[in-house]
Amino acid sequence: MPQTLSSTSMFTPCGFSPHLHTSKEGEQGGLIFQDGNLTSASLDALIQHLIPTTDYYPEARIRKFGPKILQLLTEWTETFPYDFQEERMIGHLKDMIHRIAPCDEAYWKKMNQLLQALNQKLATLSHGQEGIVKISTAVSDKLVAFKTKPPSIQREILSVCSDPYTLAQQLTHVELERLSHIGPEEFVQAFVHKDPLDGTKTCFSEQKKTSNLEAYVKWFNRLCYLVATEICMPAKKKQRAQVIEFFIDVARECFNIGNFNSLMAIISGMNMSPVSRLKKTWSKVKTAKFFILEHQMDPTGNFYNYRTALRGAAHRQNKLTSIVIPFFSLLIKDIYFLNEGCANRLPNGHVNFEKFLELAKQVGEFITWKQVECPFEQDPNIIHYLHTAPIFTEDGLYLASYESESPENQTEKDRWKSLRSTILGKT
Repeated sequence: MPQTLSSTSMFTPCGFSPHLHTSKEGEQGGLIFQDGNLTSASLDALIQHLIPTTDYYPEARIRKFGPKILQLLTEWTETFPYDFQEERMIGHLKDMIHRIAPCDEAYWKKMNQLLQALNQKLATLSHGQEGIVKISTAVSDKLVAFKTKPPSIQREILSVCSDPYTLAQQLTHVELERLSHIGPEEFVQAFVHKDPLDGTKTCFSEQKKTSNLEAYVKWFNRLCYLVATEICMPAKKKQRAQVIEFFIDVARECFNIGNFNSLMAIISGMNMSPVSRLKKTWSKVKTAKFFILEHQMDPTGNFYNYRTALRGAAHRQNKLTSIVIPFFSLLIKDIYFLNEGCANRLPNGHVNFEKFLELAKQVGEFITWKQVECPFEQDPNIIHYLHTAPIFTEDGLYLASYESESPENQTEKDRWKSLRSTILGKT
């Protein structure tokens, strides 16, 4: 992937609009420059500055700014390939290519290579999305039939994988595979219902394309329920305690790897009410390591401890190309509040560069993290179990919990009775 130009270098007048001249500091036609760099602009002036027209393509100067256009198109198609799924956008791209390419045979070859790479990228992304849909459908089919605690089950997690480090590795495989399908444009689609710079124009005429993002959130919820199911499943207290300690070790290994999303899902699963109420079971568990992990993911101070650990992991990645998988729900929340809490325009009507640069920084970090290849060997059996193992619904979890350790108060007794009547058909 070509190196991304900084925002200031991309916006300098020697780039896309050679008809403008800079001053050390001042305003020109709605553009404000400081030390030769564009720092603020109205939307109309910015568009005029960035987008070439027929008048700006004289053959004598094509060699000067043609590479800039090629750099822009290459960066756009590689970073936001979903933007070009519609024929209309492909048409615009080809039109720009035909404007530039006839002036230079080298550009024509490079533009054709760009189109070929874009087609391959779109084919790969479409295949990945279909795979996620198939997996989700298969899991949903199993969930429908598994609403309560069955008398027996063919397999359990410890029979599939008894080594915490190995399971943490396989969870990391799942996380990175699902992250790889999420394009940066899905963040825009998720939060922007109208053009962010014009509240009167709709930005998208069709349904939002956020299926990969939504599938990843569903995976987090599935892992939470899988952890809770595995804990509530065993009939004996000693076995339940053993499963809890196993998942504590898995969570610790996830933390060491830098897989914070699986770490949070495991902690959340163990903190679900049907699990946390199992006091007799927890009395048999060595909880010191669990409390340390909870402290790392404590929401106090806007997840200060987690954010510190994340910065450390990101620093290691810069030096060692290690893994960083953020707690995804918090990342979504951060981007949402940044988008909603900061104005798109400044009081003078100019585009709020600071806001959009910060958005670009956060999404850019995410793109870097998701592109890391998983260094661990994949175990198909474990991966299959994680995707397809049946899990309890919330009611099923409560019923299993009450069957394992009897209700302690009248409220729990009433709920147990209701669940037995509804799910098991017993009174």
